[in-house]
Amino acid sequence: MASFIQTHVHGNVAEIVLDRPRALNALDNSMIRDMYAALEQWRDDDAITAVLVTSSSDRAFCAGGDIKSVRQSALDRDHNAVHAFFANEYKLNALIASYPKPYIALIDGHAMGGGLGISVHGSVRVVTEKAALAMPETAIGFFPDIGASYFLPRLTGATGMYLGLTGASASAADAVVAGLATHFVPSDKLEALAGEIRSMNGTDVDGVLARYTIDAPASELADQLGEVDRVFGSGSVTDMVAKLTGDDEWSKKTREALTTLAPSSLWITAELVRRGADLTLEQCLDLELVLGAEVTRNADFIEGVRAVLVDKDRNPSWNPPSLDDIDAEAIEALFTEITAELAE
Repeated sequence: MASFIQTHVHGNVAEIVLDRPRALNALDNSMIRDMYAALEQWRDDDAITAVLVTSSSDRAFCAGGDIKSVRQSALDRDHNAVHAFFANEYKLNALIASYPKPYIALIDGHAMGGGLGISVHGSVRVVTEKAALAMPETAIGFFPDIGASYFLPRLTGATGMYLGLTGASASAADAVVAGLATHFVPSDKLEALAGEIRSMNGTDVDGVLARYTIDAPASELADQLGEVDRVFGSGSVTDMVAKLTGDDEWSKKTREALTTLAPSSLWITAELVRRGADLTLEQCLDLELVLGAEVTRNADFIEGVRAVLVDKDRNPSWNPPSLDDIDAEAIEALFTEITAELAE
């Protein structure tokens, strides 16, 4: 079978090239499998001192998981297939997070959802001015997964709660401020950086990066950190909406997001991010896997993916339709049940 990734070994450096450009490198089962196999092979190979991850697309690093296929499996009631997809993806995320060698992701375009799962968990995340990072799952009746319940609450201030709930896109500068990215390199210097990484001997990753990294441009998120912390630092989603009383552009856009995205997903996400602050990555991935099995059975997931990715009418019909209709006790009971299940 043809693979949607390329693998190369350049002396001491191994490279994975994401190569599904027509789908913006959205991760399907084969890509997850092939990436895992390559990383496993190189992990204990003493000749490999670093791993580089790049994209063949000039538009995206990785647009996320192939969520349309997950939706189809859910429609077919093939819940084993849904579970297997997420289990394998999370296994890959965990491998990247624990990788014993520098794992260097070069993000020169969109990185969303699963695209963050194969970058943010790595030790080096380089962004350019063309990068845009987001966890947009609440728009499709799902929740930020791939270990997002671990890394979101560990971002700067309350930015993780803000990004996870609203699905707002973080620019390269925003990503550096929040902690999603570690280095900023201009796009026109990225191939030179990649070339030097491929040809480097030993493990002087920091030295190579230092020659190309510059200060990121001004960040809009940095200007809003005070408001982000005030609105998203505490309280329920309903409380957060109530705090958005301003008529500035950020307040209006944020209020619109919180009142139009899937209400159940927003409430679940807020609870998930809060709980993730006190959990290990392994515990977060276990929680997300069980929670995902529940949420993908929900009509909101089927409807959200339809509206955003299938019919693309951007006009979902949520159930319940608004935050005022959320049964907070039912969501709390869901988490209590899942926690008990994981403790067995």
